[in-house]
Amino acid sequence: MAMRCGFDIFVLLLFLCIIGVNSAIPPKIFDVVKYGAIADGKTDNTKAFVRAWKDACAYGGRSRVWIPKGTFMLGSVSFEGSCNGSMAFLIKGTLKASMDPRNMFTDTWIGFRYVNDLTVKGGGVLDGEGNVAWPYNDCRTNSQCKPLPATLRFDFITKSKVLNLRSINSKSTHFNIFACEDMEFSHVRLRAPANSPNTDGIHIGSSTNIKISHSIITTGDDCISMVSGSQNIEIYDVACGPGHGISIGSLGRSHDHEYVKGISVRNCSFIGSDNGVRIKTWSPSLYSVASNITFEDIVMQNPSNPIVIDQQYCPSSHCYLQGESSSAVQIKDVTFRNIWGISSTKVAVNLQCSGAMPCKNVKLINIDLGYNGPGGRATSMCSHVIGSSYGKQVPAGCL
Repeated sequence: MAMRCGFDIFVLLLFLCIIGVNSAIPPKIFDVVKYGAIADGKTDNTKAFVRAWKDACAYGGRSRVWIPKGTFMLGSVSFEGSCNGSMAFLIKGTLKASMDPRNMFTDTWIGFRYVNDLTVKGGGVLDGEGNVAWPYNDCRTNSQCKPLPATLRFDFITKSKVLNLRSINSKSTHFNIFACEDMEFSHVRLRAPANSPNTDGIHIGSSTNIKISHSIITTGDDCISMVSGSQNIEIYDVACGPGHGISIGSLGRSHDHEYVKGISVRNCSFIGSDNGVRIKTWSPSLYSVASNITFEDIVMQNPSNPIVIDQQYCPSSHCYLQGESSSAVQIKDVTFRNIWGISSTKVAVNLQCSGAMPCKNVKLINIDLGYNGPGGRATSMCSHVIGSSYGKQVPAGCL
């Protein structure tokens, strides 16, 4: 028995030693310049970046793709795994999107797919050159419209981080997250003009355990949007505005069995945004569920619509011909807590749920929203909502 215990201890010490040695080995650097990248802002460096990525991905240890200071023009590209070790994509310079129309009509500018343990960081800038693409964004009036690229697209990424980056003037969404798990976004700054179409800051779908914190988003669409399949999403210390707020939805158009649940939005601020915190569903819609949602400790600085549930959402007028009760998305277990500030419109709380599927267990707790414009004090409007109010209620609660 004593010999067996001694052997077990020896194996354990050997294992710890191996782990310590491996962690002490510095990561291998794969500098894109050494692969032929030229920082002149006009040479297409796509092939050089792909070669650096492939070598880094094939390396058996910790790999670092290094983008030094300078301006590197980059066409549409996808960096794919699986890789043989942890990967880091370190952006110190500026990546500038191509203005060539041949690279414009696609859904991705820079994509990462099927990678585990990925870090994208470095303090660099992603310049989407969106001003050349926005005139082509006519999807609201043209059913045959062509896609425009998201600046960063993450598909099937696990246990990864995106830190300390800036994205400006995206052609479409800044960051798109699909089918990802255990990702963290922190200290990112996303910026596009308020009138830039469909430039969502961070768009999440079919993903779980996503954290977004300590970030500033000013853009032309939702600062953060969460659609079908978004579960266990934590948003903390995000400043939004201009933009369309932090939104759940639109829900109910597709992916009806991919429910939304476990959403937490805390310690956020909205500055001059079109909306504050919002849940929206298509009308008419497929059946779906959005539940276990909390918005708390929120500061409103003149958003147009601070607190919104909109189950008659549709950007086109034909939807309203279907009737206000046609949304089949069940919204339940929603809490708005400790929300204060100033609304730029008189209706500060607007909860418009479906007559066919009323909202259930909606709570308004300690709401204090003023209005300094004409027409008197702030008001609230509720329709087809089952819920309750607690604590201070300004405007007077409508539940």
